[in-house]
Amino acid sequence: MKVKGLRWMIIGLIFLATVINYIDRSALSIMWGNENVKGSISQSLGLTKDDYGYILNVFMVFYALGQLFSGKLFDKVGTRIGYVISIGVWGISSFMHSTVRGLFSIAFFRSTLGLSEAGNWPGGVKSNAEWFPIKERAIAQGLFNAGASIGSVIAPPFIAALFVAYGWRITFMVVGSFGILWIIPWLLINKAGPKKHPWITAEEQKYILEGQSKADQNATEDTKGLSLKEILSHRESWAIVIGRLFLEPIWWLFVGWMPIYLFDVYGFDVKEVGMFAWVPYVGAAIGSIAGGYVSGKIIARTNSIDKGRKTTILIGGIIMLIGLIATVLFATTPERFVSIVFVVLFGFQFSIGNVQTLPSDLFSGKSVGSLAGLGGMVGVFSVIIMNFLVPKIAVVSYTPIFIAIAVFVPLGIGAIYFFARNIESVEK
Repeated sequence: MKVKGLRWMIIGLIFLATVINYIDRSALSIMWGNENVKGSISQSLGLTKDDYGYILNVFMVFYALGQLFSGKLFDKVGTRIGYVISIGVWGISSFMHSTVRGLFSIAFFRSTLGLSEAGNWPGGVKSNAEWFPIKERAIAQGLFNAGASIGSVIAPPFIAALFVAYGWRITFMVVGSFGILWIIPWLLINKAGPKKHPWITAEEQKYILEGQSKADQNATEDTKGLSLKEILSHRESWAIVIGRLFLEPIWWLFVGWMPIYLFDVYGFDVKEVGMFAWVPYVGAAIGSIAGGYVSGKIIARTNSIDKGRKTTILIGGIIMLIGLIATVLFATTPERFVSIVFVVLFGFQFSIGNVQTLPSDLFSGKSVGSLAGLGGMVGVFSVIIMNFLVPKIAVVSYTPIFIAIAVFVPLGIGAIYFFARNIESVEK
């Protein structure tokens, strides 16, 4: 049996995994509420906003460690088995949230959820490097990242509806089951890489392999990946590490704190959060695909990976910065706030898909997961610091938080331009 467009089936499954990833991680913040929201997690278990900040940081610490660990894991066992391990553990962890009785049991299952969910990103970047020629990797990454946005669009109304009908414990059981079921089509369809997959057509195989870097073309199963020390000896690697250090908090501020912001500033309940919180992620989904499309078009026209990636990253950065300034100056109603965040997240995803593609532009397959995981880990540690500060600053105002992440935009984009003078394979 031969299947045309097999690479799009693979990225389609990873897109679906990413949707599930974000439904699972969003459930806690949407159902958290506060002491005044009847039946919410906070009211049911007698937990506070400080407890939420602590739980969020437990997730992020293990998510950061999971980025580095899973990057190495995927480089070692491959994307097929790596995804089975990752999504299997996070599905079980999400399901087990239904059993918690207090702060420490929630913290435990958030830690296992963070450790396992992290694998989706280095795994996705590595899979895209295997299955797509260089000129299509940004659009593949955009589709993959759109899963995070679509998951965030689906999650608020879906989880709010389940919460209203069945309560938060049943809701966790339902969403936790999705990841475990996903493993079945993944194992059936993703039988091997493009060099050996029995279903791939000769035309698609040739198209993929001839569109990859010389280092990827020459790599074999016996080719060993570089150590982290060797990877970081290349100046270009620091573009990813420092760039993500500054850019990651922008996305995570809204993922982790937007529902809490709506509870605190506008007095929303869980149902109202479900009505509003999904809107900005439509912008993020459009930005994911648009950023990949624009980058691919520029590369095709100029035959320059460097111009394609940097131009797209810069455009997204400008959009982000304008949006973040607007949150301070104009976001005076919930309708205005979610509309402005729509723009911010469009710009973020327009850029970040290209930033996340850089490891596969610079290195061959056996090193891609390691660099992607390292960049993700460093980015998440900056998010942890932000999560520690947000509940303390928000007692007075959220404005300084929006100002801080606005400053991060030029620092992150500038680091990419400074360290990656020319984006191309460093493995000659």
